[in-house]
Amino acid sequence: MRANKRVSSLMLALAIVATACAHSPQLYAQTAAREVYGGKKNSETPQWSVQVKMVDPGDVNIAGSFQIAIYENLLDELSKTKRFKQVLREGESASSPELLILRTTVQKYKAGSETKRAVTTVGGATKLAVRTQLCTRDGQIVFERTIHGNVLFMGSDLRATHNLARNVAKTIKQSHLPMPSMSALVPSDDRWVANPRRKA
Repeated sequence: MRANKRVSSLMLALAIVATACAHSPQLYAQTAAREVYGGKKNSETPQWSVQVKMVDPGDVNIAGSFQIAIYENLLDELSKTKRFKQVLREGESASSPELLILRTTVQKYKAGSETKRAVTTVGGATKLAVRTQLCTRDGQIVFERTIHGNVLFMGSDLRATHNLARNVAKTIKQSHLPMPSMSALVPSDDRWVANPRRKA
C-alpha cells in the first residue's frame, strides 16, 4: 500500500516537472518582453511607442503653417496622454520593438474670421477635420477615426489646430488598442530585438 503511494507521488512530481518544462518557453518570452519594455522583470504592461508622420493635406488647400501647427500640437498632446512609451517625430528611431505609426490626412478645412467671432456667436467659425490612423509596422490599421477641431468663438484660426490635436489625443487615449504582440520580437543571443522582417 505504501509502495503504491510512493509511486503515485513520484508520478505526480514527474507530471509537474513536465508541465513546467512545457511552459518554460512561454514564460521566458513573457519575461523577455517585460525586460525589453521596462528593463525590469516586474515592470508595467508593455506600451506601444508612436511615430507621428507629417500631416498630409490631401485634396484640401490648407496653409503650410496649419500643417506644421497640427503636427507640433499632435506631438505635444500625445506626450501628455502617457499612453505611449515614446512619441517620435518622423525619421526618429524607436528604442522599443513595438511601434505604431500615426498618419493624419486633412479632409476638411474652412477658414474663419477672428474678427467676426469677436462680435458674433453665429459666424466666423474655423472648421478643421482630419482622418487619423494608427498602423502597425506592417501596415495593419488598429485605429481609425475622423476627428474635428473647430474654433467657434474667441481665439485665432490656429487655435483650431490645438483643439484638433487635443481631440485626437483624447480619442486615442480613450480607445482600446491591441496589446503589443510578441510576434514582433525575435531572440538574439540573450536578449530580444525587433523582428527585422517587419517593415519600419
